[in-house]
Amino acid sequence: MSKQAPYGAWASPITSDMLVSKAIRLGAGIFDGQDIYWMEGRPQEQGRSVIVKRTPDGETTDVNPSPFNARTRVHEYGGRSFLVDNGIVYFSDFADQRLYRVTPGKAPTPITPESEAKLRYADGIVDHHRQRIICVREDHRGGGEAVNTIAAIPFDGSSADADEQQVLVAGNDFYATPRISPDGQQLLWLTWHHPNMPWDGTELWVGAIQTDGALADARHIAGGDRESIFQPSWAPDGAITFVSDRSGWWNLYRWQEDHAECLAEMAAEFGLPQGVFGMATYDYRLDLKRRKLTPIDLPYTNIGSPHASEGGKVLLRVGAADRPTTLILFDPATGATTTLRKAHELEVDPDYLSTPEPIEFPTTDGKTAYALFYPPQNPDYEASEDAKPPLLVISHGGPTAATNSALDMSIQYWTSRGIAVLDVNYGGSTGYGRAYRERLNEQWGIVDVDDCVNGAHYLVEQGRVDGDRLAIRGGSAGGYTTLSALAFCDVFHAGASYYGVSDLEALATDTHKFESRYLDNLIGPYPETRARYVARSPIHHIEGLSCPIIFFQGLEDAVVPPPQAEQMVDALREKGIPVAYLPFEGEQHGFRRAEHIKRAIDAELYFYGQIFGFEPADEIEPVTIENLDTAES
Repeated sequence: MSKQAPYGAWASPITSDMLVSKAIRLGAGIFDGQDIYWMEGRPQEQGRSVIVKRTPDGETTDVNPSPFNARTRVHEYGGRSFLVDNGIVYFSDFADQRLYRVTPGKAPTPITPESEAKLRYADGIVDHHRQRIICVREDHRGGGEAVNTIAAIPFDGSSADADEQQVLVAGNDFYATPRISPDGQQLLWLTWHHPNMPWDGTELWVGAIQTDGALADARHIAGGDRESIFQPSWAPDGAITFVSDRSGWWNLYRWQEDHAECLAEMAAEFGLPQGVFGMATYDYRLDLKRRKLTPIDLPYTNIGSPHASEGGKVLLRVGAADRPTTLILFDPATGATTTLRKAHELEVDPDYLSTPEPIEFPTTDGKTAYALFYPPQNPDYEASEDAKPPLLVISHGGPTAATNSALDMSIQYWTSRGIAVLDVNYGGSTGYGRAYRERLNEQWGIVDVDDCVNGAHYLVEQGRVDGDRLAIRGGSAGGYTTLSALAFCDVFHAGASYYGVSDLEALATDTHKFESRYLDNLIGPYPETRARYVARSPIHHIEGLSCPIIFFQGLEDAVVPPPQAEQMVDALREKGIPVAYLPFEGEQHGFRRAEHIKRAIDAELYFYGQIFGFEPADEIEPVTIENLDTAES
C-alpha cells in the first residue's frame, strides 16, 4: 500500500545524483563509411564535449582525449564543432578555439594559428578537390563587433597566419551551412543580416568554385527578410533542397532549373529555429513523382537529426515520453533499429514516470496557447484526499524555441516528489507555424507571461493544482519570462531564475553579436524604443515583486552576464523579500558540470520546501535564504 505524505515530500528514486552520474548531452550522429561518430557532453568530466567513434563491430573510442573539449564558440552557442573525413576528425577545441586534426588513438594537431580564442570556426565541410575545409569563421581580433565570413582552411595546417586563410564570402552579418555540390564545383550557403535572427529571415545563395578556390557568379536563389530558409542541401542529382516558411509553415522545397517547387505542402513544420549550427530534420526518402511522404512506424514521438548512409541506413536521434533521447541506427528496408547510445541509463520503474498530457488553453485576446502537463506520479505515495499538488510552471528558453514530450528526467525529478509541472509552449514558440512564432514580435514580456499565467489559471480552475502554491522557473529567456511574471503579475508565489534576463537595456547593449539585435523584433529598435525596454525590465519594477525568488548564475556567462542576476538579488535583499543566490565558478550560459547541475536542482527543491511548507525526503545541503525569517514574521 502507498504511504500518505504531503505533496513535495515524497521520496523518489530519481535523485539528483542519478541525473548527473548516468546522463550525458547526446548529439546527432554522422557516418564516415561504415563507422559512426557522435558527440557527448559529459557532466562527469566538467561538461567536456567528447567525440565518440563506433566501429561496425560495436567498439567505441573517444576521439578527442582529455582535456580537449570539442566545442566551438561561434555565435557563443556553437554547434557542429567537428567533421570526419575517411577516418580523420577535425574539431574545434573550446579552450583556444583552434581547429585540430586527429586520427582516433593519436594526439590532436592544430591546423589553425594561435589567436587567444579570437578566431573561431564552425559548421565545416570537406572540399576534397582542393584539400581544405570550408567553414564559418568568426574573427574577434578587431576588438569591436566580430566579423563573420566563410573561409577555407588547408588540411595540412599550412595557413600559419590567419591572413593566409582564403575568405570565400564576406560582407554580411552572419553565415551558416556552407555545403559543396556532389561534383565539387559549386558552394551553397545561408546568410542573414541584423536585426534578423535566422528564423526571421535568411537568404540562400549559390556560387561557382573557381580553379584558384575562390567563388564567382554568386546568386541569391531563395529567402529574404520575411522568409526563413533552413537546412539547404545538395540532392544526389545536383538539385538543391531546402526548407522554407514562405507559406507560413516550414515546408520542404527543391530548386531546379531556376525555380523552387514545394515537395510536401502541409500545415506542419519541417524546420527548427537555428540557434546552433548543424540542425537537421530531413534526409532523402521522398517519392518525387507522387509527392507523398511515407510514414515510418517507430515507437517514438520525437524524431530528428537524420543522417543517411550510402547504403540506405539512417542515424536518428529519437525520444518519447517513456524513453530517453537515444541515438539509433534505422534500416528502412527491414524496419530494424539498433540502439547506439542513450542520453541516460537511469533504470527507473516506469510506474514512477509521469506521462505528459498535451493541453490547449484559452489565453489573452481569445487566442489559444499550448503546453504539456505532468501530474504528480509516485506509486509509493499519496497525499491526503483534500490536498492538491503545488504547480511548477516552466517557461522554456529561446524564447524562439519549444518544449517537447521526450522523456526529461529533470521534470520527472519534480513529479515523482509530488510536484505537478506545466511545460508551456507560449506564443512565440516554434512548431505551430510562422504566425504563432510572430505572436512574440514586440510583445516579449507580455505574450509569454500571459500564456504562462493563463496556463496556471487553467489548471487551478480545473481543480488539478493548488492555487496557493504556484511557482515558475526558467533559464535564459525563460528566466526573463519568469522574472517578468513575478514582477508584473500577482499569480505566482515563488520563482527560480537560471541565468535569466532582468535588464533588457543591458542585454541590448552588453551581449554577443549573434543576439545583439534580437530584441529589435522582440521589443523594438534600441534606443528608439528605450522606454519600452525600461517598462518591461523586471529590474526597474522591484515594487511589483512580493514573493521569494532563487537565482542561479554562471560567473563566466557572456550571454547574460552575472550583473543581471546580482542587481536583482541586491534589490530584493534591500526590499526584504526572501531571496537566495547561487553563483557557479567556471560555468557559462547553461550549466555543464555535474556538481553544479546537482547542487542547483536540489537547492531549488529545498527552496520550494521552505516557501511552500514541506520537508523534502532528500538530504540536501541547506540554502541560505535571506529575509526568510523577516518575511515569516
